[in-house]
Amino acid sequence: MPEKFRGKYRTTSMRKPEWDYGNDGAYFITICTKDRKKSFGKVGNGVMERSEIGDLVQKFWAEIPGHFPFVELGEFVVMPDHFHGIIVINNNSRKPVETPNLGVSTVVDKKEENRKPGTIGVMINQFKRICTIHARKIDPNFSWQSRYYDHIIRDDIAFNRISEYIRKNPEKLGSS
Repeated sequence: MPEKFRGKYRTTSMRKPEWDYGNDGAYFITICTKDRKKSFGKVGNGVMERSEIGDLVQKFWAEIPGHFPFVELGEFVVMPDHFHGIIVINNNSRKPVETPNLGVSTVVDKKEENRKPGTIGVMINQFKRICTIHARKIDPNFSWQSRYYDHIIRDDIAFNRISEYIRKNPEKLGSS
């Protein structure tokens, strides 16, 4: 039987247990709005037309390397009810970064390694937090799904395939 947390059953983490999510590498990230609410805009004729909240998501994602200088961004796209992006961690360029304690909870799951500064979990947590603070000024009911999807990109072929998928996502949605 699955464990309960605060009286509710929890699904097990989809994270690779033996992997350090602060390791060098490329990561494909997908984050959805709660209940897949179309808060970020709409797709018309295969082109994503971002709302004001969608513009915030785009802006704050683009700012991630300013907060984590050892990170580069690959392709990313804001869709009506979700977001896709590639984060590339390059620890060779890692410089110490001081992040003020703003009451940010960095717990992605129970494992201690997911609380380490510079991990994917910390980056996504801070990204979702700043987006939520600003989005709720526009829509007080805005919320993210509690979790996110990640995939460790293993080689150049996968990197190129995923980059193409991200680029073409608005077209694909617009043609369905």
